[in-house]
Amino acid sequence: MEKIKFAFADGEEAAEFFVLEQTRIAGVDYILVTDSEEDEADCWILKDLSGDGEEEAVYEMVEDDSELMAVSKVFQEMLDNVDITI
Repeated sequence: MEKIKFAFADGEEAAEFFVLEQTRIAGVDYILVTDSEEDEADCWILKDLSGDGEEEAVYEMVEDDSELMAVSKVFQEMLDNVDITI
């Protein structure tokens, strides 16, 4: 499982997450991340907001309910042994 480091916009802290899966839907990249490799871990769906050719990716948590439901269903289908509860 790949581990990536995120710096927050406020510049105060950074956090490390494990990337469980990634997908592209309607031209938008999404990643499913968790802060732990344990069972029953919390996970988040992040949306890539960076433009083409940018050196670093810019991600935002998906908060729109309809978008979150649609993308979580895609990840659920991709990961047979993972149960995503919103």
